[in-house]
Amino acid sequence: MAEQAKKKPTGSSAGRLSRDLIVQTALGQIDRSGAQGLSMRSLAQELGVEAMSLYRYVHGREDLLEGVVALLMGNLTTSLDEELAEHWQGFLQTVAHEVRRIAIDHPKAFPLVATRHPAAPWLRPPLRSVEVVNTFLTALIGHGFSDAQAVDAYRSFSSFLLGQLLLESAVRGAETAPVEEPLDEGNADIPERDGQIGLDSAPEVRRLRALLSEDRSDEEFEVSLEVLLDRLNRELTQ
Repeated sequence: MAEQAKKKPTGSSAGRLSRDLIVQTALGQIDRSGAQGLSMRSLAQELGVEAMSLYRYVHGREDLLEGVVALLMGNLTTSLDEELAEHWQGFLQTVAHEVRRIAIDHPKAFPLVATRHPAAPWLRPPLRSVEVVNTFLTALIGHGFSDAQAVDAYRSFSSFLLGQLLLESAVRGAETAPVEEPLDEGNADIPERDGQIGLDSAPEVRRLRALLSEDRSDEEFEVSLEVLLDRLNRELTQ
């Protein structure tokens, strides 16, 4: 077994490499051991290649982890598009259940969705990509929400999902602290820049950028606390 692990990679092993295969393998390792244990060396060993050959497809830690997040969130927008004609409550339920499915299927990888930098500084996880946020805002405004109401819904809904699903991930064994140590170093060009869809393709996000950029964390905390206290009071007095 030890000798087999030390074997040199074959030409066929190197020839089948691709970015998709590397990112899929990285997700598998994270699912098993968490993001802190991921390394280019372990990826290369599992793929049967030299570690340096991976740099043709991924540019170290940042690009690799962004690729994993993009893979996790890749089908979310497609799932949401199918619900745009439904009631807004049903749309929000679809969003919540689709994101929760990702957290349940990949509990050790989900904290990456919550802790990696979003596609733009005025967006927040777990609805972190320009494309997803644009779909979200478009759906709510299409169902009669004003601009301010749609942005408020996005903020409060994101906070609800993040708190609930990070807790669920932690219960399932996830490390919720960010990955701080670099996994590798390299100077290769990034072949793909995941999560950087231009704002020209997201008109609602571009139009509502000022509202999305506002820091209203104090107000949001107090409102959420009051809602919780009101719910507990209703339960107590019933």
